[in-house]
Amino acid sequence: MALRPVTRRSVADQVFDQVLDDVLDGELAVGAPLPSERRLAEVLGISRPAVREALQRIAQTGLVEVRHGGATTVRDFRRSAGLDLLPRLLVRGGRLDATIARSVIEARAEVGPGIAALAAERGGPALAVALDAVIEELVTTTDAVRWQELALDYWDLLVDGADSLVFRLMFNSLRTAYEPALPVLGAVLAAEVGQVEPYRMLAAAIRAGDAATSRAAAARVLTPTAEALLGAFEAMGEQA
Repeated sequence: MALRPVTRRSVADQVFDQVLDDVLDGELAVGAPLPSERRLAEVLGISRPAVREALQRIAQTGLVEVRHGGATTVRDFRRSAGLDLLPRLLVRGGRLDATIARSVIEARAEVGPGIAALAAERGGPALAVALDAVIEELVTTTDAVRWQELALDYWDLLVDGADSLVFRLMFNSLRTAYEPALPVLGAVLAAEVGQVEPYRMLAAAIRAGDAATSRAAAARVLTPTAEALLGAFEAMGEQA
């Protein structure tokens, strides 16, 4: 585990990033102990209370287990972490992780139609009116990044309409992970700009309270994006 002195950003964030990188890179295996608080403080050049606070924050993500009076050990985050870890996994060292990004897009494509179906059943005409307002902005948008921001706003409304706390929390985590990558993904999705009709069809199905059509329309909205991004991520993986 090659620790580096902390010099920028918050102490907790930097310690978190170093531990996360070492776990993902295989330098710290599941069950491996971290150095003691005293050793971490010496190597990182920070106080022991700061180390303790950082470790507690890391433990909250499920990345490590802090045992009172014992060693802090690495956990299998794939089994212990929640979606709040996703933004950290998606962009590491200023670079997009293509494997994690693929997972985000796959989850979006699978979950989105279910959200749309619930929104049709529970949202009603008022939701359709709000969706129409976003669509009108989409019509006038030519910038690929702005298009994606509006698409996220559109889905934000659908999640509200679905009235499901679990879907809301999932969406929040996915959006938090997805938004920082928009400048990178904008060029990949440039061809999508101006393709408004699927969004109109989905809004119409929501207005009609038609869950089955909303599910199918949501798939039409999401599929082009998913296919374009998955192709790009596959290419990134081949170049790595």
